[in-house]
Parts: sequence; C-alpha cells; structure tokens
Amino acid sequence: MLNGSGTFDAIAARRAFGDALLDDFPFDAFVSKTITVAPREGNPPPRLWETPAGMINSIGLPNKGLEGFLRHDLPLLAELPVPLVVSVMGFSRDELANLVAHVAERAEVALIELNVSCPNVESGLVMGADPDETARAVERVRPLSDLPLIVKLTPNATDPPAVAAAAEAAGADGISLVNTLKGMALEPLSGEPWLGGITGGVSGPVVRAVALEQVRAVAARVDLDVVGMGGIASGRDARDFLRAGARCVAVGTESFRDPAAGRRIAAELDSLVPTATVPGSLHREPV
Repeated sequence: MLNGSGTFDAIAARRAFGDALLDDFPFDAFVSKTITVAPREGNPPPRLWETPAGMINSIGLPNKGLEGFLRHDLPLLAELPVPLVVSVMGFSRDELANLVAHVAERAEVALIELNVSCPNVESGLVMGADPDETARAVERVRPLSDLPLIVKLTPNATDPPAVAAAAEAAGADGISLVNTLKGMALEPLSGEPWLGGITGGVSGPVVRAVALEQVRAVAARVDLDVVGMGGIASGRDARDFLRAGARCVAVGTESFRDPAAGRRIAAELDSLVPTATVPGSLHREPV
C-alpha cells in the first residue's frame, strides 16, 4: 500500500501527530510530492472543488525545488519507517536527467517515480501521452541510476498501454496509473471558471471505473509490476485493482477525508484476501 504523490503530507502529519505517526504509519512505502528543478509556488487560489464522488484539484505542484527538497525535506522523509519513493517531473529530458542524477545519489532514496504528465518544452507534447516521448525520457535517465524507476502515466493518453510498453522497452521497472483526469468547474452565479488555474485534475471514486480499465489494459500489455490507483476508498476497491492486474495499490483522495485511510484500507483488504508482505517488494501478494 502506497500513497498517491501529493495526497499525504508526511512532514505536516508528523508535526501534528508526533512520533506516534511513525509507530503506526499508514503506508508500506511513501511517495514524495513531485519535485521540479526550480521551486514552484503552484497555481493561484482557489485550488479545490468538490464534485459528486470526488474532487478537482488545481494545486500546480508547489514545491521547494530540487535543492530545497534535498536540503530540507529529504532528511525529514528519511526518518519515516518505510522505503522512500521520490517523484520527479521535468519540462525537458535534461531537467528529468538532472533530477534523477541528484536524487539517485542519496542513500535515503529507495525508488524514483517519473511523473511524465507534463508537456516537454522542446516538443510541446505531453511526455506521458506519447509513446515516443515517454521512451526518450526513460532512455535519457535510465543510465543515471540503478534504482528502480516507476513511470507514472497520465490517463489522458490516447493509448495508455502503448505508452506503458514504450516505457518498458526503454528500461522502466514499473508503471503506476492513473493520474488525475482533466476537468474544470464553473462558479454557480457568474458561470466563470472557479479554479485559479482554470482547469484541474479530477480524482476520487468518480474516476475508479476509468482507472480499473486502464490498469487492466496496461497490466495485460507489459510484464512490469503495475501500481494501481484512482478512487480507492475501501479494501474492496483495492481488491478490484489487484484483480485487474495491479501488483500493489496507492491511496490518494481518500486520505484527504481520512488521514488513516491507507491503514484502514489495508486492514479491510486483509480481511477479504489473506495476504503476506513479500520481502524486498512494495506489493502485497496473496498467499
């Protein structure tokens, strides 16, 4: 059980709950908020809109940048009692390479997630929506580290299985999906866009059916481990993703409602399917 990147602030949670958080941490591995080379303030407010069975976020990836993350956040995240996955996003292949090279040098990091949901400034194409762009991105960073590379796919691609296959051929070690679906909301009185960023990412149970289909299609196409996510709010939901072909699952939006959702969902899953933690792995496998 993992968290979706950016959906659980472990540093803030530890400030609130103290070391009790470490004694009963809700995830088997922790995925950092996505970092970029330069610091980002994120999108202007308002940033959230509640939808039936979900929400739209227009956060805009605020983060301290690579230098700030390594100096301030990484030492704190390294104190968590689980493996650390660092999520990185670049607006070019060189930016991705810079991020991976510096992150991979740190012994605190167990895995790297490539968030390829951004447009490549060199081509104008969203890296994770185009198989060739995805392959070039993975090929650029693969020689820079022996750490496992997980490629996080956007669900807004025309053919997610083709993108996943391109990532596999280029040297990826795993695939995670889905990221948020693109959406927007209008202010009821004025009819103008509500979110400061105009559009945002739709998440929560409303996207679960789409996520299940894409996880099934990708898992059938590649031989890599697949991390499934998208609206998981119960052990039954998690079991559905495992049945669709995921080897492990991630909880995102549900953590906004219930910070202990990861632990609760894992317990519910265990009550449905007897499981055992596989040594050296991030997934839970039926025994």
